[in-house]
Amino acid sequence: MTGSARPTRRAGLRTLVAAAAAVPLLGTAGSSAARHESSAPRRRARRVPPLEVMSFNLRVPATKDPWPLRRPVMRTLLRRAAPQVIGTQEGQFTQLRNVWADLGPHYDWIGTPGSGNEESTAVYYDVRRLDPVEHDVFRLSDTPTVPGSNTWGGAFPRLVTRVRFRDRLDAGREFHVLNTHLDHRGEYARTRAAALIAERIRGLGPDLPVLLTGDFNAVAHASAAYDTLLACGLVDTWDTARRRGPAYGTFHGYQALTPDGDRIDWILATPGVTVHRSWLDTFAVGGQYPSDHLPLLASVSLG
Repeated sequence: MTGSARPTRRAGLRTLVAAAAAVPLLGTAGSSAARHESSAPRRRARRVPPLEVMSFNLRVPATKDPWPLRRPVMRTLLRRAAPQVIGTQEGQFTQLRNVWADLGPHYDWIGTPGSGNEESTAVYYDVRRLDPVEHDVFRLSDTPTVPGSNTWGGAFPRLVTRVRFRDRLDAGREFHVLNTHLDHRGEYARTRAAALIAERIRGLGPDLPVLLTGDFNAVAHASAAYDTLLACGLVDTWDTARRRGPAYGTFHGYQALTPDGDRIDWILATPGVTVHRSWLDTFAVGGQYPSDHLPLLASVSLG
């Protein structure tokens, strides 16, 4: 569903409904302000705090690493990190509802129910800062509008959730977030998926910044999917960050972390996005990680 909208809650998923009223821009109140501008003291422009973005494969509920055991660690990690945007992968509906509850009252989310054979690539966001303006979902297949479609030989149906946000703290600046999870089995499926995502990003036009989060199941700097997405004009926030935390393989499988290991989880962005810092959150409790992936974070300014 797309369109300018005011959000409401329904069954735990964010839906977009009646059109919101336009808000006049500051500084257009009348000519008297302009007449007195020279005599009034100039105010220093308020610094907009960076936007913190996370990509996190939640790991589906599984017998060998049950969700009830991992959930308390996940809750603590997310509350400590408190990013304004979280793109998640592998979420199933009960799990997504749990994460929503554990994040606290200042968060909401957009995504599909995540049931059956189709996961949800959900996008959580801090409602104190961000307003969703429109959103849609498309499948990574030759039939992007057909739920559950899988035409490229992937192990599972894959999809993308896209949300256009308005940043209340940044003078209403708007930007797109796309969140995805590429196939873990087939190189062909990953390459075709990357090409479709690149096509959709180009279709958004050059006017608004774009952030792409995901578990790509492909190694940065060493895969066709990565090359395809950078060829469409995106940059890797890990590479462009002014500061970086220690590098590890982002998939650890509950084993010891691998320094300088394969980075298969990425946050990509359009070139105008300034990346202050990028890091991996290695939080665990008593050796228990919340997932078999490390969450990746980037602290960014949109322009």
